[in-house]
Amino acid sequence: MRLVNLSGRAHLISRQGAIDIAKASGGRFGPDPMDLFPQWPEFRSWAADAPWDGALPYRTADLHAPVPRPRQVFAIGLNYAEHADETGLSAAPQTPSVFTKFASSLTGPAGRITLSGSSVDWEVELVVVMAQTTSGITAADAWDHIGGVTVGQDFSDREVQMRGQPPQFSLGKSFPGFGATGPALVTPDEVDRDAPLRLRCWLNDELVQDGHTGQMILPVDVLIERISAVCTLYPGDLIFTGTPAGVGMGRVPARYIADGDVVRTRIEGIGEMEHVFIAPAAP
Repeated sequence: MRLVNLSGRAHLISRQGAIDIAKASGGRFGPDPMDLFPQWPEFRSWAADAPWDGALPYRTADLHAPVPRPRQVFAIGLNYAEHADETGLSAAPQTPSVFTKFASSLTGPAGRITLSGSSVDWEVELVVVMAQTTSGITAADAWDHIGGVTVGQDFSDREVQMRGQPPQFSLGKSFPGFGATGPALVTPDEVDRDAPLRLRCWLNDELVQDGHTGQMILPVDVLIERISAVCTLYPGDLIFTGTPAGVGMGRVPARYIADGDVVRTRIEGIGEMEHVFIAPAAP
C-alpha cells in the first residue's frame, strides 16, 4: 500500500492513479491523513480491497508530506560509519545519537525551500513511520509496530548546528522545509527488509550521496528498541534513521547548497523527491 497526502487529503496511489480514501470508504475514514493512524488495523484491512475502479490521475506537485502533523519526530545522527568519519564526529555503535527535527520543519516531496544561510547541507535518509503506541519493544518485534517508510531529507544549516557547545543539532535542522518527506508512506509488505535499500542524492545533476541501508550501524529494529526503552512512540511518529557519506560538510573544501540549486532525493522502491532552493527575500 502507498499512502499519499494529495492536496491535504489522504489518498491511496497505484499505477491506476489515486483514490480519495474518505470518499471511497463512504466516510468510514476521514480525509485528514492523521485520521488514519488511530484506526490503522481497520484501515489496512479496508485498503487491501479498496475500489480502484474510481482511480484518477494526479499531479506530483500536489503531494504534501504524507504524515503532516506527527506527535513526535526523532532523528538519528552518525548512524553510518563513513558519514561519521567524514564529519570528524565520533560514532558510538551501541548508543544512537538522538535529536529532534521540530515538526514545523516538515514539508512535502517537492517545492521551493528558502535558504537559511550559506551553509545548508543535504542528508538523504530513510524515514520510519510508527503505526502503534510502542514502549519497551524488542528489536525482534519492532517491525510489527511500523506503519511504513518514506523518503526523507534532513537538510541542515551547519553554521547554526555547530554553533556553541554543545552543538544545536535540533535548531540547525529545523528551519522551514528542512524536514522534507514523501512522496508516499510505503507499507512494510512492499519493502524487502532482507535487501538493503539504495539511498541517493543529487545536487543539480551531480550524484553526491550513494549508499544503502545495509550500512547502518544500528538498523531500524534496533533503533526502535533503543528509543522505545526511554520514550513512548505514538502512531504517526517519524524516525529519521541517519544518512550515508557524501554530505557537503565532509568535503574539502566544504560545499553547500546555493540559490537556485536543485536537490533530488531517491530511495529505491519507495520514491523520489525534488526541491529547489531560493535565497531569502530582501528585507
